Amino acid sequence: MTTRIIGTGSYVPDQIVTNDDLAKIVETSDEWIRSRTGIGERRIATADSTSDMAAKAAQAALDQAGVRAEEIDLILLGTSSPDHCFPNGACEIQAHIGAVNAACFDISAACTGYVFALNTAHAFISTGMYRTALVIGADVLSKLVDWGDRGTCVLFGDGAGATVVRADERGILGMNMHSEGAKGGVLTCGSRSNGNFLLGKKPELGYMSMDGQEVFKFAVKKVPECITEVLASTGTPKEDITYFVIHQANYRIIESIAKRMKIDPARFPVNMEHYGNTSAASVPILLDEMNREGKFKPGDKIVLSGFGGGLTWGATLLEW
Repeated sequence: MTTRIIGTGSYVPDQIVTNDDLAKIVETSDEWIRSRTGIGERRIATADSTSDMAAKAAQAALDQAGVRAEEIDLILLGTSSPDHCFPNGACEIQAHIGAVNAACFDISAACTGYVFALNTAHAFISTGMYRTALVIGADVLSKLVDWGDRGTCVLFGDGAGATVVRADERGILGMNMHSEGAKGGVLTCGSRSNGNFLLGKKPELGYMSMDGQEVFKFAVKKVPECITEVLASTGTPKEDITYFVIHQANYRIIESIAKRMKIDPARFPVNMEHYGNTSAASVPILLDEMNREGKFKPGDKIVLSGFGGGLTWGATLLEW
């Protein structure tokens, strides 16, 4: 018994912020951003919270799967921008959609959050502990970005993507997850100041900080490694993979991964031009778009891979 995706959903805020809009608040241009990242615009939340967006994506996935919220045994939310420290975002989603029978918790693995959450759900389902789960990636990084830092503010957008997964004979074939905490300093967000009443200052949440060159080098090395690992562990030739659905951080990163693996870039779909880097939401948003466009056929083999802060990275091989 394995774990199969039986429904997908996504949600992005209505507010579109173009590169030209950003050029009005920081020294940049549409050409500068596009040539370095492939991003043309992003969605920014003004009224939606992380749990609001996640619940809307989750409901869309449930509707497509034909599954009632009460049938869900487990809700996992991959996010690094929850609305509260507690209650966790997964519990808030449970309340939104009425999934009264679900166990709920968040997974913090930055942009790898959805992949880690999917693999975790698969581990639970494989043991027989749960049968049906909601796996969601959602982030509102606009509230954590320093909008005066052009090195980061041009990259990120807000959104949510969700999948309903269920125990089945077909689905996930292999997976892996990796972390390297010693290099966590190259991509950090929200460091809390050391404040309390004895020190006479309040704790504050900081902005995102990133060493772009180090993140680029990390991604183009580790993503091919973990994809190769999951293919080798399942005896699957790379030629058998229909699509490689990779975290949508930067077009140059994905292009470099394809080149390093000697695979046609056309098999690496992209949508960051319209959404930017939506962190844990990027893989499930792209999955939902492709699913609803009829891009996947039963029996297609698909690789999902994420990479992000921690540092964290991982891959999932599945049969659609």
